[in-house]
Amino acid sequence: MAQRPVREYTAKKMMANNWADYFKSSITYHARFAGVSPETDLNLLAKEEEWLKHDRLVAKPDMIIGKRGKLGLVLLDQDWPAVKQWLEEKRNQEISVGSTKGVLTHFLIEPYVPSDQEYYISISSNKDGNEILFSDAGGVDIEDQIKKDAITSIQVSALEDIAAVDLESKLSKQINGELKPKLSEFIRSLYKYYLDLHYAFLEINPFVLRGDKFIPLDLKCRLDDAADFEAAKKWGHFSYPAEFGASLSSEEEFIKKIDGKSGASLKLTILNPKGKIWTMVAGGGASVIFTDTIADMGYAKEIANYGEYSGNPSTDETYQYAKTILDLMTREKTSNGEAKYLLIGGGIANFTDVSNTFTGIIQALNDYKEQLINTPVKIYVRRGGPNYLKGLKMMKKLGEDLGVPIEVFGPETHMTEIVRLALNDSKS
Repeated sequence: MAQRPVREYTAKKMMANNWADYFKSSITYHARFAGVSPETDLNLLAKEEEWLKHDRLVAKPDMIIGKRGKLGLVLLDQDWPAVKQWLEEKRNQEISVGSTKGVLTHFLIEPYVPSDQEYYISISSNKDGNEILFSDAGGVDIEDQIKKDAITSIQVSALEDIAAVDLESKLSKQINGELKPKLSEFIRSLYKYYLDLHYAFLEINPFVLRGDKFIPLDLKCRLDDAADFEAAKKWGHFSYPAEFGASLSSEEEFIKKIDGKSGASLKLTILNPKGKIWTMVAGGGASVIFTDTIADMGYAKEIANYGEYSGNPSTDETYQYAKTILDLMTREKTSNGEAKYLLIGGGIANFTDVSNTFTGIIQALNDYKEQLINTPVKIYVRRGGPNYLKGLKMMKKLGEDLGVPIEVFGPETHMTEIVRLALNDSKS
């Protein structure tokens, strides 16, 4: 699996949207936050989120940057005019985080919440199951508490039911008897939420309890992106942010824009534009399997791209996605004149119409016929799902008409078999 971080805004929105399904106790989520992207009109935002004009506020970059407070990147206890001015100054500002330089583009605004009592909790996956860390003294120096063992650690095995774990006895003695049952129930609910939404890491530091209101002041997490097919509805629609300091290529930016306007999922990351193994994979889980298989066979350095299309994209969306990959793939030949390989694959779709998506891919392949022949490119296809027989038949006919070698397989062939066939061919 690939662990991928998401923005704090995304993580908090995800929690707010799923709160009622997991947190049945008297604790409610005080969900007030606003995201600022390069496209955000700050005047319009203030009209849509009226509380911005009335609350004391906190503003900070939302770009997977650690230690924002120590970097002087957190604005505390200010009114909206001051926050707006600060955002206008910080937007598109280049900063250095260690040796990495990057431009500030995304921000998060929340109500300012002063408190004398702050808590820390994290859940992380390990080889034995999952570890819960809890402290009744959360905040910026939590790392020092961990080093001093001044924090509660609770290991939950992979097959253990959190309901059977005696959390009350493990929590700090500083927590009074009345609060222990409430916090224990909250931790159990958070653990179930963590498992069901396929998190690999979740940290809330700190969070505040105001009566029955849960207020997460800072939240970061990583998702297992292989679970996209199972958890996408609970996650909601979002895009994984690029690593801070990493700029997107024009092609990656193009696909990101299509993805942002679509109800489907279209992702593209260029790893090695000179690589000879390219993939056009349906599904986040399948993309991980394909990439891992290529790497396991010793061709990690030849992997050109990583990404996926899923969620039943339209024919035109698939066409634009395929055309972008083919354009990148055929810009230059390999240094030794060897063939490049395009793997068009995926598992067995539940609701994506294979014939519709293949229609878009076939249109792109026809558009790049000459480039595919001249590069040259060999294509291996494996797919199953609704209308897959029609889609595979279309691909076989294309192979006959296009003048480009295309090997076509259905669900009777294992998904990774086309990887083995392509890579073994490359050795001959």
